[in-house]
Amino acid sequence: MKIEGKEYRTIWFDDKSQTVKIIDQTKLPHQFIIKDLKTAKDAITAIKVMEVRGAPLIGATAAYGIVLAIMEKNDLNFIKKSSEELIQSRPTAINLKWAVDRMMKKLSGVNNNELLKAALNEANAICEEDIKFCENIGLNGLKIIQEIYSKKKDTINILTHCNAGWLATINWGTATSPIYHAHKNGIPVHVWVDETRPRNQGANLTSYELSEEEIPNTIIADNTGGILMQRGEVDMCIVGTDRTLATGDVCNKIGTYLKALAAKDNNVPFYVALPSSTIDWDIENYKDIPIEERNSEELSHIEGLDESGNVKKIQIYPKKSKSMNLAFDVTPAKYVTRLITEKGICEASSNGLKNLFNK
Repeated sequence: MKIEGKEYRTIWFDDKSQTVKIIDQTKLPHQFIIKDLKTAKDAITAIKVMEVRGAPLIGATAAYGIVLAIMEKNDLNFIKKSSEELIQSRPTAINLKWAVDRMMKKLSGVNNNELLKAALNEANAICEEDIKFCENIGLNGLKIIQEIYSKKKDTINILTHCNAGWLATINWGTATSPIYHAHKNGIPVHVWVDETRPRNQGANLTSYELSEEEIPNTIIADNTGGILMQRGEVDMCIVGTDRTLATGDVCNKIGTYLKALAAKDNNVPFYVALPSSTIDWDIENYKDIPIEERNSEELSHIEGLDESGNVKKIQIYPKKSKSMNLAFDVTPAKYVTRLITEKGICEASSNGLKNLFNK
């Protein structure tokens, strides 16, 4: 996808510098900075502080983190320790553990002098696979938008939450991929972009990338979606997910559950887009999903441009106030209209997922 008219991916290995390149997403939308990751610790830090974020991109970064660990010290104990630290860097997104486990399995039994080559090939393969999955998610989701457009024959208003765009993946995105495909196919779309407090991924990232692709969008406060649905100004909701259980229950950015409730009450279809790497086939009860609680400063402080064009962080809460910063919530399957995956569209249920993936 594009930034200032130039095609980018969110992460790639640079052969010349022998480093992993990322777009530092903590600096967007005010600054566009490409950052080098040189060590496994760099990859861990990038995941923790959200220089990279979004389940598929976190997984890809972890895969490259294994590559960097091998480059740093081609020692099995060091690589295993790095893999464990990578898994612990953020608890909720299942793609992280999935990618690290896949990398370690691939490297099992490989000779030391072939480890780096094997690791780099597998990390690259994870990225290429994600791009293809996200493209297919878009093509499958496009059918839904086309069906709505065939009846409405007017601009399709889509509400999304957080950032499940190409900045959260390697390219295309999950929730945004159907939107990009619809736009490329000449279907007029407009996106309601939830601000997504406290880190404002919607306002800072989703609106930014949609605007770079010249797709009409409007940022709204997180609590505005309900009244827009009541007014008939939302044709469909589509969000991403950091972990979806085999039962169809969806764990996503905090606030997703409330959007699903509003959609259900107003008969607005609520879709969740995800690659198969985001499915957790093991946890049966959504209450067992580890929900990340982040630093309360993300709530009490906010960043923005001052009058001189400098990025400043300011405190917006009373100094004595306490705050709790849960990063995710769970939307039960009964509120999800359908799941959109790379293999097709299915019911958000055990039977729906098992039949689609032959589990």
